[in-house]
Amino acid sequence: MIRPRRIALLLAAVCMASAQTPPLQKITINYATRTGTSWPLYIAKEAGYFQKYGLDVDIAFAVHPAGIAMVISGEAAMTNYPLEQAMMAGSKGGSLTIVASPYRKSLFALMAGKNIAGVRDLKGKTLGVSQIGDAPYNYAVGLLSKFGLTPRDVQWVPIGTDVNGRAAALVSGRVDATMITAPVYFKLEERGFKSLANTSDYDDIYAPTVYVFRKATIAANPKLPELLIKAHTEAIKRFYEDKDFALKAYVKYTPEDLNDLGRVYDRYAKTNTFERVPYVLTPSVQYMIDHAIDAQSAAQMKSFDFRTIIDNSYVERLVREGYFEKLFGPGIKEEEERKAKLTYH
Repeated sequence: MIRPRRIALLLAAVCMASAQTPPLQKITINYATRTGTSWPLYIAKEAGYFQKYGLDVDIAFAVHPAGIAMVISGEAAMTNYPLEQAMMAGSKGGSLTIVASPYRKSLFALMAGKNIAGVRDLKGKTLGVSQIGDAPYNYAVGLLSKFGLTPRDVQWVPIGTDVNGRAAALVSGRVDATMITAPVYFKLEERGFKSLANTSDYDDIYAPTVYVFRKATIAANPKLPELLIKAHTEAIKRFYEDKDFALKAYVKYTPEDLNDLGRVYDRYAKTNTFERVPYVLTPSVQYMIDHAIDAQSAAQMKSFDFRTIIDNSYVERLVREGYFEKLFGPGIKEEEERKAKLTYH
């Protein structure tokens, strides 16, 4: 039988231990799309990697431009955003910082109705996007150019929602074509809609995502970018090593058919879609500068010094400290060295 004095001492020890454990820092992270882009966020949340690094994270969905607005207002500490949109937003006032690029490219298909035989047949037709200048718009422009079409050759229809809204617009006949991510476009193919082209088939179409912070947020909490990079990198490692867990984490936040999602997982794993060493690379940045959505944006992009908002120092420090080598093993050094030569400075 435990004596009262013993119980009191045990309770005091528990209270002291609790007092010495710092409380988790509560933050919100925006994710701007319910696609595979957000997969590491789901895994980090469900696997406890945020908590491991002292963070109590809420993840909040909001499409462009709401995600950037959340970061600028301080409502969100970070957003995971397409590089071009992040560069455009960052070039307006310079209050934002891009610190890492964890995702290479989506399985993004240009889907069309049954009466459209090929991409060239879209001339004069309607093409749905969430917003003019968003990621689906930019990817569509890239694919159209492969077939000799320009943005002026189609009629753009802003849908205002995410991939499910664009899919609904195609099915209802509101638009003749639109950009759809996997696994949503699998279902459309089963219904007879056509995949005219896919960004994954073109290495020279760059479509990475990046982590975007407000500079003031980092100034107030200098360790935050590093903590989030570590949490997400552990999530990416878990993605490659544990398919079952990855699928379960995904469907908790974005319900999908597990068979279709498994097909997406297999393609992502085969092509190493998620970056183990998330440098922001020069070819990606230059592609965005060279493929601005219009003349005004092109002038703004070319006149802005992106070295003032793209900061690879966090990833570089983690490389020097051996973080990625400890996490992934010595085989990661080749990737570190190869990417270091392409790092944007």
